[in-house]
Amino acid sequence: MKQIVILMVLTGLTLNSQGQDWLNRELYPFESQYMQLKAGKMHYIDEGEGETILFVHGTPTWSFLYRDMVKELSKTHRCIAIDHLGFGLSEKITAFSGTPQAHAQNLEEFIQKMGLDQITLVVHDFGGSIGLGAALTMPEKFKRVVLFNSWLWSTKEDPAAQGIDQLLNSPSGEDYYLKQNYSPVVLLKQAFSNAKNLTEEVHQHYIAPFPNPDSRQALLNLGRQFVGASDWYEAQWQQLDKLSELPWLILWGNKDPFLNQDYLEKWKSRIPNAQVHTFDVGHFVQAEASDASLQQIKSFLR
Repeated sequence: MKQIVILMVLTGLTLNSQGQDWLNRELYPFESQYMQLKAGKMHYIDEGEGETILFVHGTPTWSFLYRDMVKELSKTHRCIAIDHLGFGLSEKITAFSGTPQAHAQNLEEFIQKMGLDQITLVVHDFGGSIGLGAALTMPEKFKRVVLFNSWLWSTKEDPAAQGIDQLLNSPSGEDYYLKQNYSPVVLLKQAFSNAKNLTEEVHQHYIAPFPNPDSRQALLNLGRQFVGASDWYEAQWQQLDKLSELPWLILWGNKDPFLNQDYLEKWKSRIPNAQVHTFDVGHFVQAEASDASLQQIKSFLR
């Protein structure tokens, strides 16, 4: 056992009480913290001091996605990044519904218990609907919004979304997600415009949190809500005036294979005063245009 521990130290790996021997603390050098919510135990990191920046991820990612931004922005701000229940280092609960509405309620509870205020909200993918859904219940607590590729409106009329929905609600789609871990293994890689920007080591940090079918239920539950939660998305969209007067920064990957330019144009029409910057990368701007997007956020915060 002693030799194993020495080897893990040399390679930057850690083994904690949850058996996360895959986690490289050189890549993710943050103290893990946990909050007991009504629905389960949520993992988060809380780094730095100053005004709060709250990072909200989508699927199949976790707070690891924002690691480089947290490292840099925590020098001047308090950076909090959560893992939704069922994702990352948070508790895996097969009985949890895993809808965006339920995740938004968890985030609302987290914000209340943490006593957060004057929040700069950073969202991406499903984290857009989740983070904004929570913010709409307490708009007075939010100061700015930074939005990466995401949506907040009904998708049930979108033919591409319908195709994804049909697959995920079929036996073969369930098999892909639960038995083959298809979302982090295949879809995440496809979302990069250049696969070389996703190293094998980093890729493993998105695959490893889902080691068995039970742990992958959160991926399937949320994926099925791309269309399934359309009515809820639309209801949030209709309330967005509560937040639309805040300063917004939209950072968009133009080569996103899932959320095309029509999505960006809809955001620009709804938030006409937003600062908008586009990058010739895929869905994960944080990974493929890390330095450039970080500089835009720094400028926006100033």
